[in-house]
Amino acid sequence: MNSRKLIVALDVESATQALEMVQVLRGVVGMFKIGSQLFTAAGPDLVRDIVRTGERVFLDLKFHDIPNTVAAAGVEAARLGVSIFNVHAAGGAEMMRRTADAVSQCVIKEALTAPKVIAVTVLTSADQTTLTEIGFNAGPEDLVRRFALLAESSGMDGVVASPNEVGLIREAVRNPGFIVVTPGVRPAGAPSGDQKRVTTPREAIAAGADYLVVGRPILAARDPALAASKIVEEMQSAPENSA
Repeated sequence: MNSRKLIVALDVESATQALEMVQVLRGVVGMFKIGSQLFTAAGPDLVRDIVRTGERVFLDLKFHDIPNTVAAAGVEAARLGVSIFNVHAAGGAEMMRRTADAVSQCVIKEALTAPKVIAVTVLTSADQTTLTEIGFNAGPEDLVRRFALLAESSGMDGVVASPNEVGLIREAVRNPGFIVVTPGVRPAGAPSGDQKRVTTPREAIAAGADYLVVGRPILAARDPALAASKIVEEMQSAPENSA
């Protein structure tokens, strides 16, 4: 069901706004993303509140710290009941491996539902200029491929990557269960905002993306549920054998 593949980014300022949007979009989309802005404003209680309604949460905090700290944060994310959370692949193999191991041990010991632990590759707002500024000589595609392979070998369940790189990830990573979550998705004709590597929902699904993250085109719409439904329709128009 393509609606399960659509994740709405709750990039709003308060828990009240977030919960209102969850009610509007229940049954229309598959998951809700809580990122740095909303988590800083509302904290873990909002995550628990959404999970208690039966909805799924993608906790998008891109943990990037020493291995022990990220592993501990990952355990707490699992205890919140999130369906997906992410770390940053730039934190390295040990950080990712220890996080995956700690979460696995926790869910077994505490009888929790295991979240998918995924790694951020290259932000969709980054281009070659950005990467050069921070010291990377490789281009976005090469870096995404490298990070995806590192994430797989470190026990991650998947990665976050631009829809432009989904195809190369599928070629590089042979594990069919390795998921790819793609932000930087905009419906045909929608402005790209600060995203620099974007595609349409149809293109992202056709390339092999498992989940699409969409925020502003839905949140800013006069009828968010209708806007989300149209995105799902566009996703469903992708070739069946490519999704």
